[in-house]
Amino acid sequence: MTKKKSKRDLYKEFKAEYITPKQPEFVVIGPAKYLAVSGQGAPGGEQFRSHISALYAVAYALKMSEKFAGHDYKVCHLEGQWWAENGSDFHTHQPKTWQWRLLIRVPEFIARNEVDAAIKSVLEKGKSTLVSEVKLEELTEGRCVQMLHVGPYGEERATIEKMQALAADNGVHLRGPHHEIYLSDPNRVPAQRLRTILRYPVE
Repeated sequence: MTKKKSKRDLYKEFKAEYITPKQPEFVVIGPAKYLAVSGQGAPGGEQFRSHISALYAVAYALKMSEKFAGHDYKVCHLEGQWWAENGSDFHTHQPKTWQWRLLIRVPEFIARNEVDAAIKSVLEKGKSTLVSEVKLEELTEGRCVQMLHVGPYGEERATIEKMQALAADNGVHLRGPHHEIYLSDPNRVPAQRLRTILRYPVE
């Protein structure tokens, strides 16, 4: 009897990159591939929600096609990068001006043509044309400061200040963009219990 092939879990496979320390720590993040879609505006707004829906539509279409091809894997958590247009701290700007890139990590073997095929299959089902904006991108963040933030997104400042202090104590500084990894679904979890990994590359 043939043994069933296990489903890949990138969070377990790269657990050293997804640590959730209660105090800031340095981590080294290797190259990783992501489905990505970019936009501008406040989180929770219509544009933001529609881009999330488009990203997930492509992510699940891609996962199913890979599963049929014998490469099954779990769809990863949503991630996001945030910045201001001029490169300054986005927290000091009005939310309507925030720039963001929404991300879902995918296995290293995923290629552009496979993403294009997934987008085509979603469009053929009459889904939002926003799926055409989804790209395959590779990020290499290198050395970063990382810490778990528990609580509302609007209360991240104290967590970020701890990360800045660790960087300063070690002769480096945070560089953008601000990176968040969403471990909780805000539609199901109370704001005070939201768990979000915060990450900043340093130099």
